[in-house]
Amino acid sequence: MKRIARKGFGRHVWAAAGLAVRLVVCMVLGIGVAAPVAADEDDAARMLQVVRGNGPELRRFLQAFPKGGELHSHLTGAVYAETWLDWAAEDDLCLDKTYKSIVMPGKGGCDADGGITAANARLIEDARRTFIDSVSLRSFLPYAGWSGHNQFFATFARTTARPERFGDMLAAVAERAARQNILYLELMHTLGFGDIFPLVGGLEMTGDVAADYRTLMDSPFGAARGDLVAGMRGQIAAAYARKDALLGCGTDEAKAGCDVEIRLLHQVIREFEPALVFAQFILGWAAVAEEPAYVGMNLVAPEDGFIALRDYTLHMRMIDHLYRNEGARNVALHAGELTLGLVRPKQLRFHIREAIELGHAKRIGHGVAIAYEDDSHGLLAHMAENGILVEINLTSNDVILGVAGSDHPWALYRAAGVPMALSTDDEGVSRIDLTHEYQRAVTTYNLGYGDLKTLSRASIEYSFLDPEVKERLMLTLEERFRRFEAGAR
Repeated sequence: MKRIARKGFGRHVWAAAGLAVRLVVCMVLGIGVAAPVAADEDDAARMLQVVRGNGPELRRFLQAFPKGGELHSHLTGAVYAETWLDWAAEDDLCLDKTYKSIVMPGKGGCDADGGITAANARLIEDARRTFIDSVSLRSFLPYAGWSGHNQFFATFARTTARPERFGDMLAAVAERAARQNILYLELMHTLGFGDIFPLVGGLEMTGDVAADYRTLMDSPFGAARGDLVAGMRGQIAAAYARKDALLGCGTDEAKAGCDVEIRLLHQVIREFEPALVFAQFILGWAAVAEEPAYVGMNLVAPEDGFIALRDYTLHMRMIDHLYRNEGARNVALHAGELTLGLVRPKQLRFHIREAIELGHAKRIGHGVAIAYEDDSHGLLAHMAENGILVEINLTSNDVILGVAGSDHPWALYRAAGVPMALSTDDEGVSRIDLTHEYQRAVTTYNLGYGDLKTLSRASIEYSFLDPEVKERLMLTLEERFRRFEAGAR
């Protein structure tokens, strides 16, 4: 707590708002500049009204605002392009001949196939610019045959790093979060995928999930599951230790990121044949039970992909089988990240409902297609009654789906009383941060200060943290609100 105060998150909002804004607030409150006024939530609400129309001042206000947690963030997508390039240069990796992707060096070195060392690429403006634009949405404009959707999902195959950079990723996103007064990160990350692939190749699935489960567990994959989980746990332990070392945690020089709580979601890549998808689920189910850093599961890759659409219900049935037979786990699912035109109308009618009713999702990621669902009124009522939160990704939904402003179902969820939390999806790819999403929500939907606190609290309340840690973070959040509001006078 003391470290955060030193970094400025608990300081008076006067410093963030600037002298001109302070004078305006004093006039609104009918006081002199030096007059002592009791700090409370109303003062922060008035401050928000003052800075609402001033973009830079609103940014500073919201950056200092305590934002609870980030519940929908893909770890590799959260890393900025420049950081990928720096790591590639330090690790003697290459850019391919188009300058668009990081690749491992071949036998002949980076030059063998017309590529270039990442170290040299940083010094060549054309190479550096091309790479950054290739692995992000910077400078991107849609053109014939290539949409924001295409660009977004293409970026992930263009970056790579040595495995030990897992800890560097955690350190980078933790420090960025701390600078925005974020207490908690729940990060999606894939581990073990490369090890599964050769173990399930050639296995035929029948669609009977009980029989398919037995087939997988009787295969070399089933025999290796325990070792695979142990390997994943080792990677996580090494990554957390590396993160702590980079941030100086536990020392007098500890950086702000040390105060950010981090947990992981095991993400299953759905655009593969059923044996590989089911094996990922089975592995994750065991890993979540054994590894404290893992708090849940998610399903990733474009929801409009051929296999994702073809096997959507099958994937939900896989989750249901594991949930009922291996024990309950926390599940958050990308569902309804679709819109009319991207897919056929029939594919908009059931994804969110099946994610909840068959996939046991406690949270829905995106949920943009809610208005197209069969009996959407009933589904919204069910989500509100059962506290099923929607992870709202405003910038991502705009870029990938072209859905923004009044076309976004924000107002629909809000009117129905469905809990919501703001998240980034992929900070590095979209070139944003969580403060940006709060600012976008304020300006787009005219949110008040109480709305911001509701969103912030929900991101801790609906996290998958264990109850003791959740309670501790909720208390910390309330204390940060108190200190933040004490400055708004």
